[in-house]
Amino acid sequence: MPNRDTLFSAPINKLGDWTFDAQVAEVFPDMIQRSVPGYSNIISMIGMLTERFAQPNSTIYDLGCSLGAATLSMRRHIQVDHCHIIAVDNSSAMVRTLSAAYRLHSGQRPRFRLLRRIFVILTSKMPLWWYSTSPLQFLEPDDRQLLLNKICRGMLPGGVLVLSEKFNFADQQIGELLFDMHHDFKRANGYSELEISQKRSMLENVMRTDTVETHKARLHQAGFIHSELWFQCFNFGSLIAIKDGVVR
Repeated sequence: MPNRDTLFSAPINKLGDWTFDAQVAEVFPDMIQRSVPGYSNIISMIGMLTERFAQPNSTIYDLGCSLGAATLSMRRHIQVDHCHIIAVDNSSAMVRTLSAAYRLHSGQRPRFRLLRRIFVILTSKMPLWWYSTSPLQFLEPDDRQLLLNKICRGMLPGGVLVLSEKFNFADQQIGELLFDMHHDFKRANGYSELEISQKRSMLENVMRTDTVETHKARLHQAGFIHSELWFQCFNFGSLIAIKDGVVR
């Protein structure tokens, strides 16, 4: 059983900005299951999409891999030869924790490799097929288009990007409703009002969300021919984007 998330159950005198530190890494599996609606569905479907789209002699990147749930889901579903996974995260605590888990799987194939530099893709020369990512909301807004441009240019024809994010909404009434329903989801999973409030305060300065329409406009500008929202639960969801080539 994963360690239960009680990081914010007592009052914190001075709330700083959110960081993915060792304390968060220790309870992350429990935290994300109780905080992100639909998370398990997205992870499962990423595996199924991998089985459908993975190409031989290609590389899959999991950007913002945290503790590797998407990496391991993709790994279990790869059915082609010489397809490799590179998991990337800029949190040293997450990388250390995942590295320990990786050693337990090191004899299995396909192998995956861990990197800490979040912008490794900007200089990578490896053939990129897949990008499973959810860190745009933690990047500076001006960097988001740049990253998507680099991703699209590096992808093979028929390459797929899965982009999972927290959203905001142009319709204020809908946005407030989905925001409140997300908090109801957290309450139903055992979080107190204090825990919800303290975590929200810490995230405010580092998580800046976009609308689905903004994401789709960026993807189109980057060069993706097809893009659409394929999953949404309250204010969380996932988009799929295909560069060019045959949609399977």
